[in-house]
Amino acid sequence: MATTTLIRGMGTFFKDCEHPMSRWSKCPHEYKIRYRNAAGRQIEESGFTTQDKAKARLIEVYQAKKNSPQSQRKAERIQKYGSMRFGDYVAEWRRSQRHLTPGSVRHLDSLLDNHLYPAFHSRRMATFDHKVVDAFIQTMERNGVGLGTQSNAFDKLKTILLDAHRLGLYDENPLDGVKPPQYDAKRVVIPSLEQLQEIRTAGDDTFLLIADLMSGCGLRNGEAYAVNINNIVADDIYRITEQVNQTTRTYGPMKHRKADDYRDVPLPARVKHTIEQYADKHGTVDGYLLRNPHDITKPYRGYLLEKQWQRIKKTGAVHIPEGMVIYSLRHFFASNCLSQNIPITDVAEWMGHRSVDITFKTYRHLMPGSISRAAQLLNLALTA
Repeated sequence: MATTTLIRGMGTFFKDCEHPMSRWSKCPHEYKIRYRNAAGRQIEESGFTTQDKAKARLIEVYQAKKNSPQSQRKAERIQKYGSMRFGDYVAEWRRSQRHLTPGSVRHLDSLLDNHLYPAFHSRRMATFDHKVVDAFIQTMERNGVGLGTQSNAFDKLKTILLDAHRLGLYDENPLDGVKPPQYDAKRVVIPSLEQLQEIRTAGDDTFLLIADLMSGCGLRNGEAYAVNINNIVADDIYRITEQVNQTTRTYGPMKHRKADDYRDVPLPARVKHTIEQYADKHGTVDGYLLRNPHDITKPYRGYLLEKQWQRIKKTGAVHIPEGMVIYSLRHFFASNCLSQNIPITDVAEWMGHRSVDITFKTYRHLMPGSISRAAQLLNLALTA
């Protein structure tokens, strides 16, 4: 089946038969037309005896579509936003991002100031297409920008351009055909169960508490610093409601969450015991277990944990593999869940990831290593 396209956006006429286009004038088969209506839906009509009649119908539809109120509104949007500079468009778009947390706003501004504005600040919005976007990615690659930052910058640009696409600035998605930066998280270093047992007891009571919250419940560092005994909502459930923001040094919403959001995570009996033991021994302030030792009216400071970690590594009393960091304790939680066949969708939710894709990208390397641990667990069950 051959087709003939008229001016852009008008549609096509064709014959659904075996004859070549050069024979259409003598071919007895009828002409058909295909076009998109004002709502963007593809329409096909048939029954045209001549090419001129098929073209006339396409012109009629095209003119009606151009004169429709919907098309006029689209033309007005294109006129307003198409000539707008990227910097001005983003300033207007940014005001609509009221759902972002303070941390997310800082991250957005950093990407804009360091990557997007230098590349596009004065560019007219109507001039973006896949070549412009692809050239931006190639420039980041040449400049040695890290893959993680490349991926974040591309995602923000994608969000902005899709917003413009929805306004009708582009007939085609300017991101179609663009290969995004391929960010693969490095293989994480995870303590074995034996190493974890040694590490968690290598510091003081605060270190033990944080280590158990991260390895047993999957809390992020800042979430562990904000541990509150009132968040034990059941014997086996801990509710995460906030974190200590290390930039503002205050309590704030969880990463990627609004102020009133929370997530419930499994609370192993050992972790519950560690929380209650710490509270009994050291007391709490408004339910908070950890405070700044120099001023108990202020939240715990993360550098205090880092200092302990460095001391533990320096003494050599505990074997800490090369590349292992405090965050590896949270990785242990993910590994432990996956090795015991807990669905990755549940793990992603408990860890507070925005999507299961993040969990998979970060922990897919664990799967082969988890097989031996799973075999040990299965053997224990078989020999019990």
